[in-house]
Amino acid sequence: MLTDAEIQKYRQLAADRLEQAGLRIRTDERGRIEIADLGLGSFEEEGLALLVYVNTDRYCAKELVLLPGQTCPQHRHPRVGGRPGKMETFRCRTGRVRLYVPGEPDPAPRARPPAASAKYYTVFHQIELRPGDQYTLPPNTWHWFQAGREGAVVSEFSSTNTDEFDEFVDPRIVRVAPERTDR
Repeated sequence: MLTDAEIQKYRQLAADRLEQAGLRIRTDERGRIEIADLGLGSFEEEGLALLVYVNTDRYCAKELVLLPGQTCPQHRHPRVGGRPGKMETFRCRTGRVRLYVPGEPDPAPRARPPAASAKYYTVFHQIELRPGDQYTLPPNTWHWFQAGREGAVVSEFSSTNTDEFDEFVDPRIVRVAPERTDR
């Protein structure tokens, strides 16, 4: 579990990376940057920082900040209530992101799952996103992603964010409910 000091350090780092990407964020938004360590105790290896701009019952917009080589573990956004699950579009702003989805496995993937968690990664069809590239994932699609060696900033546009219901392959992961906002 991260200490308050570590959370503040990573929030500041994420805010700095967003500013470097040309994304101006307000003081109140800086304090709302979520540091998702997922309960694994290895944030710099598996986790990510998120800034949710808006999350209503219709749509969501947020920024994802990944440190160099940081991985968001394999997960999917399942059906919740009468909704089909979250559909999301990733748009790379800075750095490179390797996104892995079901399909023909890449014979020479550029990313590798963290060694301690490798058995929990099962999809290896690679999509590489560079600044300006985007990719849309249908609901309930297994996926994971990893930043390149310079880290990455990714904008996410999606249907309603219900990440607290995400399903992870790794049973050790703990995902807390993100803040709902109408901002």
